[in-house]
Amino acid sequence: MASQQSSAAETVVEGVQAPVEGYAPGEQRPLGPYLVLTGAFGALMAGAVGFAKASGRDVDRPGALDVVLAGLATQKVSRLLAKDKVTSFIRAPFTRYQEPSGYGELSEAPRGTGMRYAVGELLVCPYCLAQWVAGAVGIGWIYAPRTTRWLVGIWSAQSVADAAQLGYSAAEQRA
Repeated sequence: MASQQSSAAETVVEGVQAPVEGYAPGEQRPLGPYLVLTGAFGALMAGAVGFAKASGRDVDRPGALDVVLAGLATQKVSRLLAKDKVTSFIRAPFTRYQEPSGYGELSEAPRGTGMRYAVGELLVCPYCLAQWVAGAVGIGWIYAPRTTRWLVGIWSAQSVADAAQLGYSAAEQRA
């Protein structure tokens, strides 16, 4: 009986792998873990919105200013999580330090295999993390709009301050 179950499981795995076989020969592309991460994101978003609607919460389109401020905040938080020296403890189980990179930032590479590698890739990519951060901001607007606007304001101000710091540094170097 156990051998029949093992054989059935192998058949399912082969059936899932067959369509993507040869996608990236010689490279580690953990497509299964990518699917799990993408599914988790979709499930979290659908669950949060579905629960909000079922409980009578207002799920409305944000205004233009909210979108701009959330965009700045999302960029800042994504970069803090993916690159900042101080947040390296979050990435350490999934990444390998490579070198300093920019002002207060690090360059790291994903490590391990499977899900560990996929999470590592997510955590070193501010563009990839932005979807998750923006999703969290969206859920925050539904469940804690005042607190979320406050946090978005802080992170947006920090993003503007970063741009001012970079501009100041560039002006100093030209002088």
